[in-house]
Amino acid sequence: MAFVKEHQGLVKEDEKWMKDAATSCSIVTVLIATVVFAAAIKVPGGNADDGGIPNFYYFPAFTIFAIADAISLFSSIAAIFMFMSILTARYAETDFLSALPKRLILGLFMLFLSVTALMVAFGATVYLVNFDYEDNEIRKDGVYCLVMGLAFLPVSVYAYSQFPLLVDLTFSTYGPSIFGRESTGVLYKKGE
Repeated sequence: MAFVKEHQGLVKEDEKWMKDAATSCSIVTVLIATVVFAAAIKVPGGNADDGGIPNFYYFPAFTIFAIADAISLFSSIAAIFMFMSILTARYAETDFLSALPKRLILGLFMLFLSVTALMVAFGATVYLVNFDYEDNEIRKDGVYCLVMGLAFLPVSVYAYSQFPLLVDLTFSTYGPSIFGRESTGVLYKKGE
């Protein structure tokens, strides 16, 4: 009881931080889910007149687009569920030890996967749109290379900004606990 009373303020601070983080990440994941869902319905190149088959259906880049778009959609929806489970948690002291960090780790990982797959789908779309089908080669202008290079800037920025948090959460959740941790100092034999 004394431990709970002493750490009541810390629990309130952590609850506020956890809710703010989950809310911010939820907004991003909902936006990603909306964009990739729309991209799955309105595919690049449009549909052919016969039976609704996409014009680029037989190109390998279209397969990459479809797979990356599906991965992005499914992982963003999984991230939404993880962040919603954080927002609806009871925030008991014991939840901060394992349950809430595990949800946040999984949510952040799913969000990273979603952003990465979104950029892969974008790259495949840019490739499909800029491919010269008469000469069977990619157009040689520098804009294409610039766009493809910049496509992974959001992934890099997200990894740079969120990776330290993910590492800290993972180590504190799955790493050795303070109970049973060996001392890093000199180990003494029994009786000394």
